[in-house]
Amino acid sequence: MKLKIAIQKSGRLNEQSLKLLKDCGISIDNGRDQLKVPASNFPLEVLFLRNGDIPQYLRDGVVDLAIVGENLLYEKGEDLPIIERLGFSKCRVSIAIPKNEFYHSVDDLQGKKIATSYPNTVQKFLDQNQVKAELHKISGSVEIAPNIGLADAICDIVSSGSTLFKNNLKETEVILKSEAVLASSPKITANNQKLVEKLKFRIQAVLNAKESKYLLLNAPNEKIDDIIQILPGMKSPTLLPLAKEGWSSLHTVIQQEKFWEIIDELKLLGAEGILVCPIEKMLI
Repeated sequence: MKLKIAIQKSGRLNEQSLKLLKDCGISIDNGRDQLKVPASNFPLEVLFLRNGDIPQYLRDGVVDLAIVGENLLYEKGEDLPIIERLGFSKCRVSIAIPKNEFYHSVDDLQGKKIATSYPNTVQKFLDQNQVKAELHKISGSVEIAPNIGLADAICDIVSSGSTLFKNNLKETEVILKSEAVLASSPKITANNQKLVEKLKFRIQAVLNAKESKYLLLNAPNEKIDDIIQILPGMKSPTLLPLAKEGWSSLHTVIQQEKFWEIIDELKLLGAEGILVCPIEKMLI
């Protein structure tokens, strides 16, 4: 009994997928650039595949799981279930036009030529907005299409927007926001489903840790109740008396996104000796 998981052969998603498996305690040695590599300490085998081929491998049951961009599933695999959102490789699929072109609304795409590697995604967007446009499917760099007269607009993945800027394009419509996800095959066996749950548990422990910080602080006892009100822990903060009379130490976990807001409030309530530690794993 062994899980088969597909990830991209190369690129940023490849590196981050392997890092996630490593953080989950799963050892993968692909020093010889093999296309199929077993884990040494978990019943799992990694298949390194072309990104565009992965949805069909899932659909056919050749692999049980895959780490892919949500945008790929929207384009080629809407029937495939997402079992975990992974929080990395965030991007968006957007329409862009030349910088000097006027753009007021999606209606300005009426009758235009749009170059893209995501024809299904663009067509859904156009249909939803009752716009008729001509699509040119291009594999590879689509940003050059308006500059050579092939298209009036493009639709492509955007991360920082620097590639659009370099090609004198501006982003006008965000069709889809995407991140890496763990997708499942509809043909996964019951036995392998048990392994999926084990892997999912490890992944969630890693993701929870990345989103949280361990917080330790000292505070006067008369301020404890006020401080607890702004320190939502996993259940409640841990409270320990200090050698200094009238003072206690509080230990808790806070979300990364609320970190600075909470720190400012703690200082106003008289908290001292505030320590913030990263969390390697968090099992809930």
